[in-house]
Amino acid sequence: MTVPGDPNDRNRAWDERDWTQGRAHNNPGTPPDPVVPASPPRMELPSGSNPGSDGRARRVEVSTAAMLLSAVPWFFWSFAVVSWVVGLLGFGWGWMLLVAWLISGIVVFLRPVEEFLARYLFRLRLPTLVEEQRIQPIWRNVTERAGIPDRRYKIWVQESDEPNATPTPGHTVGLTRWALYTLPPSHLEGVLAHELAHHLGGRDWLSLLSFWYSIPARCALIGVRALGRLMRSVPAVGCAVIGFVLLGYFGVLVAVLTFDDSLALPLLFLTPLVAPPILAWLNRREVHQADRRAAAMGYGPSIIQVLYGWQMQHQQMLGRDTSRRSQFMSSSPSPAERVHALETLVR
Repeated sequence: MTVPGDPNDRNRAWDERDWTQGRAHNNPGTPPDPVVPASPPRMELPSGSNPGSDGRARRVEVSTAAMLLSAVPWFFWSFAVVSWVVGLLGFGWGWMLLVAWLISGIVVFLRPVEEFLARYLFRLRLPTLVEEQRIQPIWRNVTERAGIPDRRYKIWVQESDEPNATPTPGHTVGLTRWALYTLPPSHLEGVLAHELAHHLGGRDWLSLLSFWYSIPARCALIGVRALGRLMRSVPAVGCAVIGFVLLGYFGVLVAVLTFDDSLALPLLFLTPLVAPPILAWLNRREVHQADRRAAAMGYGPSIIQVLYGWQMQHQQMLGRDTSRRSQFMSSSPSPAERVHALETLVR
């Protein structure tokens, strides 16, 4: 147990400031400042939450099933994109490209390849020496609570002003610049616990394979979005290109519905229409799951304070001022939804 001014108190800088301000206003004739509530105590780790418990095993199975569900449409459309490229190259040598892509998943188990993905696809960077010295003691506290070796995952920094980094696969844990330079140690520990919780809910190798085989489809999606921007900037050319793409897509869909006896392939061709809201819902669900896992380790109050502090610093309301369609298609829940869920769980 620590008191204000105790050098072992991890929030000493914040507590001493509040205590000094309160002492200054104790002079006669000066109205006192409002009392700042102390940080809620951390919850104890609930029984059965260790890695070998049945509850953790069930959570891992559910997360793995959700990951597989979201990986199926990505893999199918990546296969379609690679097959289309094979058709352009000719089905003689082109099939070698398809086979090479199918067996290329083994390279993701190499750490240099994982670091390449983190640096060039996720736009992350390694922390500097000073940043590393700030992160490592806090990270060790988080991994000790989680019961895993602290060197299993590597922390990368994302140049972002958001409270949480983009979830990354494999052994890469992202941390935003805002969290690193703004938060006190206890709050930063809660953020790192949330980022680690994304990895505790599933299989690292499965997340890596899922992302690797989704790269062709994601590249095609970037191209479609570029066509959308072209259509807005040059309507005549953009509408012609979009019309040609849609005509070809629906032509293939009609052919599949006509000549294919099963319904599996036609349903997969309909995934561009039905998969985006499902994938967005799965991503929002994973964020809530990560919050719950971090709260089970005792970091629920810290994450709540981080979300409130981020909203106050950016002078935003604790909610979302966008349309219902944007909320429905968003890949992350609003801070208000996260705070409400965590406050309910903490209570």
